[in-house]
Amino acid sequence: MIDLSRRQLLAATAMGAVWASMPTRTQAATPIQLTIEKRTLEVKGKAASVFSIRQPDGTQGLRAKAGERLTLRLMNKAGESSLIHWHGQTPPVAQDGVPGIGQDALKDGQSWDYDFPLRSGTHWMHSHHGLQEQLLMAAPLIVREHDKDDVQEAVILLHDFTFKWPEEILNELQGGGGNHGGHTMPVPAPRHGTSGHDHGGHMGGPSAMMMGHANDVEYDAYLANDRTLDDPEVVSVEKGGRVRLRIINGATTTGFTIDTGSLAATVLSVDGNAVRPVLGKTFPLSMGQRIDLLVEIPKEGGVFPILALREAAIERTGILLVTKGASVKKLSGEGGAASKLLDLSLEQRLVAVTPLAARKPDRKLVLELGEIMGKYLWTLNGQAYGQNEPLKVKKGERVELTMVNHTMMMHPMHLHGHHFQVVGLQGKSVNGPVRDTVIVPSMMGEVTVAFDAGNPGRWPLHCHNLFHMAAGMMTTVDYV
Repeated sequence: MIDLSRRQLLAATAMGAVWASMPTRTQAATPIQLTIEKRTLEVKGKAASVFSIRQPDGTQGLRAKAGERLTLRLMNKAGESSLIHWHGQTPPVAQDGVPGIGQDALKDGQSWDYDFPLRSGTHWMHSHHGLQEQLLMAAPLIVREHDKDDVQEAVILLHDFTFKWPEEILNELQGGGGNHGGHTMPVPAPRHGTSGHDHGGHMGGPSAMMMGHANDVEYDAYLANDRTLDDPEVVSVEKGGRVRLRIINGATTTGFTIDTGSLAATVLSVDGNAVRPVLGKTFPLSMGQRIDLLVEIPKEGGVFPILALREAAIERTGILLVTKGASVKKLSGEGGAASKLLDLSLEQRLVAVTPLAARKPDRKLVLELGEIMGKYLWTLNGQAYGQNEPLKVKKGERVELTMVNHTMMMHPMHLHGHHFQVVGLQGKSVNGPVRDTVIVPSMMGEVTVAFDAGNPGRWPLHCHNLFHMAAGMMTTVDYV
């Protein structure tokens, strides 16, 4: 946990994170070095002490090429114990970066060497120690695919930011001082395969009589590449050019709808896995998820905001794509109307380019997502982490896991060490995308995923809302 007595605000300095220009590393015999340390970030004119994960030249995170290995030395200079999880990668469990599961946290001054094959796509890295992720201990991990086309890239890392210490937020939530009302569904839980759900006429939506809710925490700011929308990152683009947007939701409790405005966008991949092209202008993106979008810049040029709209709220953040000579006008960090709740409307349209091999499941499991009413304690199969039974499977099995959400909030469920295919939505079979994090909507949302148990270990399975996980919504998938 974070020692609040040692936290001090430092004098403001410029950080200048420009993800689009991050250099790609080359394969080397000696490991690249990443250091966990503190930095000062100015948000809305006020300085705050946050974390960084950066290379010696100041580059945040890491870029690599398909086929390379993660050959890396992680040094902890944060002033407290920490450890980094390589979200989206599938290393051996001893290198996954979860304290107490395969590896101990690194004490201040310690280092650890990592070496495992990298999985291509848009991924990221973040702390899995205490609540450090809320203090921006996160960075991109981009492994560029073998693309044939020459396309400009822009990486967007989203955050929710508060000047409060994370422990204070969790204490308020559990003590009744936050927004959360402590409600659960006052209805019995249906089992997998039952019918009769009312989903308001669209996949994953609430009924007219019962509405889910979002946003346990009111934040001071919402950031895209460490900047608010009133002072956004400006990415120079070519008239008539194409841009691949690699968008990472690194926020701790905030889901976003990505809005490309006047630019039509094509979904290229989700969670680093290619999908058949899907066109649109708005795309749900929950905590831990990533989406790659291809946009074409009009030949006449201009200014093109790429916005992230806070779920069920008016706040927003984003970046600007700007052609040479275009006049940039100030944008507000608030929109005119609240965005919608995140749902499965995109999920039902996505089809994996490389699905799992056709195979009948060897094991079917059900995971019930719940909450202990009024206490801000979140559960899986009726118990919080440390009390619930792990999900036991066997090496070599094809596993189908159905997750049913009995709460009034959406939960982005993330499985470490594996990528799964979405094979069922609301009880209906689909040939969906391959992912590592999936939205399970509120109010009896139901999602089934399939994965092959080919990476033995004790693997965390948890909600990627940091405070939900910290308050119990986690278990493990165990096999040898």
